[in-house]
Amino acid sequence: MRNRVKLCIAALSLALAVGATVGHANLGGEDPASGATNASYQEGAKAISAQDWNMAIELLTKAVQAEPNSSDAHNLLGFAHRKKGNFDSSFAHYEEALKLNPGNKNAHEYIGEAYLLTDNLTKAEQHLATLAKLCSPIPCDEYKQLRRAVDAYKKSRK
Repeated sequence: MRNRVKLCIAALSLALAVGATVGHANLGGEDPASGATNASYQEGAKAISAQDWNMAIELLTKAVQAEPNSSDAHNLLGFAHRKKGNFDSSFAHYEEALKLNPGNKNAHEYIGEAYLLTDNLTKAEQHLATLAKLCSPIPCDEYKQLRRAVDAYKKSRK
């Protein structure tokens, strides 16, 4: 049983990693100008692409300090914290990103993935439903990525 749980966690982590690194050329949210003039934000986004989570956290923390109302900066900082396993910080930044911009599709996808990693399928499905509404009538990439992650999570629990 223990090996099966480890295998399920590994499969879910792989599905989320593939979606996060391959599926998102644009790591930002819906406002391309948000954080675009902030050098720390730009360098933080590069650090995320390089999977340098410590550097990303350092740079994106500076970006959030410089632009506290940037939904995109909070979202990416939440993403970097999630990748480091800092779920409390991750959720705090995702929630701030969504407070600042409830339509930030990337933040909905990423917080949904974080909920799956913390075994909260109900919350993940709530964000999936929000994405379904935001992306209607044609499903967007963020919806598709979270849908795949939810499906993989459910399959791993059978």
